[in-house]
Amino acid sequence: MQNQRAIVLGVSGASGMIYAVRSLKFLLSNDYNVDLVASKAAMMVWQSENNIAMPSNLRSQEQFWRDHAESQSGKLVCHQWADVGATIASGSFRTLGMLIIPCSMATVAKIAHGLSSDLLERAADVHLKEGRRLVLVPRETPLSLIHLRNLTTLAEAGARIVPAIPAWYHNPQTIEDLVDFVIARALDQLDIDSDLIQRWQGKQPINRE
Repeated sequence: MQNQRAIVLGVSGASGMIYAVRSLKFLLSNDYNVDLVASKAAMMVWQSENNIAMPSNLRSQEQFWRDHAESQSGKLVCHQWADVGATIASGSFRTLGMLIIPCSMATVAKIAHGLSSDLLERAADVHLKEGRRLVLVPRETPLSLIHLRNLTTLAEAGARIVPAIPAWYHNPQTIEDLVDFVIARALDQLDIDSDLIQRWQGKQPINRE
């Protein structure tokens, strides 16, 4: 039986760390149990985007993520990217699913070809082989034919692909509004309903008077 409150959150080395932060904020604030693994490249991208280093010490890293997500609720466990013996590396560790946000094209390629070179990729591989939900939010443009073929391979294997492409019909006013639209659509793929966006209500009648 799945643990309906357990989510694996993978953060890979694609630009857009705000997507990871906002996702974590929602999950923790709604009392989900989050197992987070940031890849080695993600730690480098974080420093590039935010001008501060992500702690390598796991206890410090947990508080680091909580501070940036502005949430002290829920359960958060951080894993070292090289620890392929962690709980989330085993199919016996039951979860609701895994979300990789943002997802780099290097991560896409490795998962698509079964190359589990770190814990993030191994956890994704586990979700595929166990038939659990795996949701990827790729953040890259333009996409080469190789990228498209790798994404197609993952879709055929059962992964859900949610590109980091926001919409405007909900009348976004801030960058966070645009980010939250993508996160809400990604969470939908895990059957997690959220109040992050105003959902489409259909066309409003036109007053012709």
